Amino acid sequence: MDLRQLGYFVAVAEELHFGRAAARLHMSQPPLSRRIRELEAELDCRLLERSPRGVRLTDSGALLLDEARELLERAERLKEKVRRSSGQRTLVVGTVAGAGAALDPAVREEFRQRHPRATVRLRECGLTDPSAGLRTGQADVAVTRLPFDTTGLDVRVLREEPVVAALPSGDPLAGTDLIDVAALRGRTTFRLPPGTDPLWRDFWLANGPDVADAPVVTTVGECLHAIVWQSAAGLLPAAAAHHHALPGVSFVPVTGHGPSRVVLAWRAGERDGLVRDFVDLAYGGTGAEHRSPES
Repeated sequence: MDLRQLGYFVAVAEELHFGRAAARLHMSQPPLSRRIRELEAELDCRLLERSPRGVRLTDSGALLLDEARELLERAERLKEKVRRSSGQRTLVVGTVAGAGAALDPAVREEFRQRHPRATVRLRECGLTDPSAGLRTGQADVAVTRLPFDTTGLDVRVLREEPVVAALPSGDPLAGTDLIDVAALRGRTTFRLPPGTDPLWRDFWLANGPDVADAPVVTTVGECLHAIVWQSAAGLLPAAAAHHHALPGVSFVPVTGHGPSRVVLAWRAGERDGLVRDFVDLAYGGTGAEHRSPES
């Protein structure tokens, strides 16, 4: 069992789909499936249950997912320490729920030309941290979504994205053209764990009652799992309809709910020239004032 193998497993476990995981890893699906089977053989247990409806984690798989994420994060921190000791630098850009797609691909090339000894690493964070690693020190800058507590952070709005209702394809609402968000209240919806930013939980309707049938989620993949296997419903960014298309899941536009504001965020008073240069490039060099929008 090696770190690359664990990375493959984490991608499949988070996407709950081999095709999407393979695309995320920039590889074809057959070798990815083979590496997962090799990992299961080495551990002598089934980590994933495969079916025509998709993929779900076994109890052993869920245990490995938590441990694998921690190991991979520790390995990344170690590599970064070694790089810095040699004068190299990695700028970590945290992102949540696909917000990183708002970055112009030309930003990376321009940044590379300005800072040839620096690299940029995109770090996809779970749904429990809307600061995308800024609060924990795991990211230098973030492309994330409001609303959440922005105290101590500077924020620039990049764009607005509508939200959609994600629900089982057999649900009576799945065949409609538009859903009033009020229709989702009172249903079994996703829940984010206690301690997650309350503004963030409220916006995504993820603050449901603490009952046995309300699934607790930490990733978009777990949201999809809850829809398919537990008939849950909830809100997701509109781009999820394209990036997370899955048999058994329908995405319907909603009314009565504000859009998701995709933002660039960094620590207030940041003096790191590398971070400030990236911020200016990512924002398009407009020279607009730094601001912390009301959440």
